[in-house]
Amino acid sequence: MKKVIYTSNAPEPIGPYSQAILINGTLYVSGQIAINPETNKVIDHNLEAETEQVLNNLAAVLEAADMNFSNVVKTSIFLSDMDHFAKVNELYGKRFTRDFPARETVAVRALPKNVNVEISLVAVK
Repeated sequence: MKKVIYTSNAPEPIGPYSQAILINGTLYVSGQIAINPETNKVIDHNLEAETEQVLNNLAAVLEAADMNFSNVVKTSIFLSDMDHFAKVNELYGKRFTRDFPARETVAVRALPKNVNVEISLVAVK
């Protein structure tokens, strides 16, 4: 049975989608960008601050589904520029310390609200 996962600790969706959907023990988390859920504003200080906010948003959605980063089996990272890869990878690596999920990282022409990084993921209980 499909269950919509929602938490006020992650940004409100900016379109017709859910933060996450849980079905048969698998959680599909929509792409998260660097929006602070308390202010609903984009964090635009620098790439490090953006990436940390994205990871915090993902953590909040995982927690709302009674999961954490150890449950993640697949991530997709979208960057505004491949020059950001090393810094994003460094910060990402602090959240995933072993049994790493499958992943792809791609550079795209543009991301919502002109951010530099967006990450989506799939997790399993």
